[in-house]
Amino acid sequence: MDIESIIYNPLLRGILGLCIMGAVFGGACVAVWFERKLSADVQQRYGPMRVGPHGLLQLVADAIKLFTKEDIIPKNADRLLFVSAPILLMGSVFLMLVAMPFGAIIIDGQSYVIAATEMDISILYIEAMSAISIIGIFMVAYSANNKFSVLGAFRNFARMIGYEVPLGICIVSVAIMAGSLNIVEIAEAQSPLWFIIMQPLGAFVFFIALMADMGRLPFDQNESEEELIAGWMTEYTSMRFGYCFFAEYIHLILGSMLVVLLFLGGWNLPAFLTDITILGIILPTAFFLLKVALVILFIIMIRWAVPRYRIDQVVDLSWKKLLPLSLLNLGWVIGLGLLGVY
Repeated sequence: MDIESIIYNPLLRGILGLCIMGAVFGGACVAVWFERKLSADVQQRYGPMRVGPHGLLQLVADAIKLFTKEDIIPKNADRLLFVSAPILLMGSVFLMLVAMPFGAIIIDGQSYVIAATEMDISILYIEAMSAISIIGIFMVAYSANNKFSVLGAFRNFARMIGYEVPLGICIVSVAIMAGSLNIVEIAEAQSPLWFIIMQPLGAFVFFIALMADMGRLPFDQNESEEELIAGWMTEYTSMRFGYCFFAEYIHLILGSMLVVLLFLGGWNLPAFLTDITILGIILPTAFFLLKVALVILFIIMIRWAVPRYRIDQVVDLSWKKLLPLSLLNLGWVIGLGLLGVY
């Protein structure tokens, strides 16, 4: 049996998909711990230190707490929507995982992508599955029978509608330059020149729009604790809150992976580094995950360095600044294509 038939075996692909789900859950746990420790450093305090060495088991303690807390459903809540909304939110991230590549192994110069499946339109599929989360957020807010939850959900709508447009235009710009909607081919098209060099304005707009899409500070108006307590999740307790919380962190990981895949070269390395089989198996994926970790670090740092925008400032930024800039970047990409640069 040759290598290709082993790698593309449906059973192995299914097992790989389960491993990817487990790895992303583990990554989300690490991201939560890392954000706590980093925020503590920024604020000159210790952060979690009591449970396990350097607070490593704090998340385990939190999980036990969430599992054992009373599961409260508010009076007059729509029980069906209230119970099923977290399932939809988690389903959105699982469906995104299906087409997301997590690196590659290179054997004898041939690249084999680590992904549950490959699609010709995978970047559009991932964006479409990401947009499902807005339905889950509305279900959470509407079913809770709480005006603060609904207000948080409508802030989410206003922000996501405004930022999905420049985000989509930037993705189209990348797809035009790569000549493909397949995210694997987009990543491989950046060898040796990353798209952040070819279209720096597009990378900037994409990153800002992605931050807003994920609801990270300074774009967390839907949860702003000073005004809305916890926004659309106000009435959620125990593991229902835990599922919504984890869905946000998994979105953070997947969003960081999109930045690396679309603009930072994916897993591409010079051929002399991957000619040796053992290095070809290890280095591309390790290089890719290192870049993803650095992007997550940068996003977490921004959270503790930038104040929250007001909702009107957020809407102005998307429609009056990012949208024109994304169209300008699209014109730049088309111009480069007409000049035969790529």
